[in-house]
Amino acid sequence: MRCIAYKDGYKYQLHQDYVVATGIAPDAAVAEDYFALTADGTLTIKKGYAWDGPSGPAFDTHNFMRGSLVHDALYQMMREGYLSGDRHREAADRLLQSLCKQDGMTALRAWWVYKGVKFFAADAASPANGKPLIHSPKGCP
Repeated sequence: MRCIAYKDGYKYQLHQDYVVATGIAPDAAVAEDYFALTADGTLTIKKGYAWDGPSGPAFDTHNFMRGSLVHDALYQMMREGYLSGDRHREAADRLLQSLCKQDGMTALRAWWVYKGVKFFAADAASPANGKPLIHSPKGCP
């Protein structure tokens, strides 16, 4: 039997590399298949990266997409142990707020976005909440 392995829960896929200065400096540079973070905080999210867009009771608007992309990549780095959630989560949440405002979101909505992730997204950054690997078809290991 030929099996596949995949992860569920993604809606969007990046079609060109995206580079942004985050101000978040890891203890050691990170280089993975779909993202890299240099010691000076330059984040490269590579073509093909998949993310779920804005979470919770949020609308997937154009002024939220870039922020959600960067925020999801940083939270994935926290879940996978490349970044410390204790040290870097606040900066990631503030960066989300800033990017949303830069992209035309009202200051009030961006503040609500920040408050939403600050109070309700801790689990999303936790290493205990990585997306499980799913195998198909039924009966695959």
